[in-house]
Amino acid sequence: MNKDIRQDYIIGSRRFSNYFWTLFLFIGGFSFLLAGLSSYLKLNLLPFTNTSELVFIPQGIVMMFYGTLSLSISIYTLLTVIWDIGSGYNEYNKLENLVKIVRRGFPGKNREILLTYPLNNIRAIGIKISEGLNPKRIIYLCLKDERKIPLTPVEQPSTISNLEENAADLAKFLDLKLENL
Repeated sequence: MNKDIRQDYIIGSRRFSNYFWTLFLFIGGFSFLLAGLSSYLKLNLLPFTNTSELVFIPQGIVMMFYGTLSLSISIYTLLTVIWDIGSGYNEYNKLENLVKIVRRGFPGKNREILLTYPLNNIRAIGIKISEGLNPKRIIYLCLKDERKIPLTPVEQPSTISNLEENAADLAKFLDLKLENL
């Protein structure tokens, strides 16, 4: 492998959590939809409980609404997994003097997202760490025009030491300074 080219691969939506939520929402949504239909038809469609005794208005309609909503979200999540939205790679090429950020989007004419930046337009590698209810640990490509391009995937936050190590390795490879944002 060439020591002047570095590629970091990014996992997209094909993660365990998306598979879990797709299955969970599908089973729950299908059960709610069957419960609502059972109350409308006065026929028990679920083997583990008797939902034909439910009053269709308002309980049956509400259960059908939530079931339909849950099934729709599960289908959407399944499609993002199938299409592997967000996957790609970051390429740091000293030979071409470029940084390429490649990601997969939704199907269509602009499915492949390609961002390129010349190395001389990059000011630093930045790290942003915020704790709390929604913790964020992100490595940024800081450009000279004050734009900050995120390089890390959207996922569970990695450990602070791992994030700092990855950012330091990247800054050393690109011969840039490392800054805290």
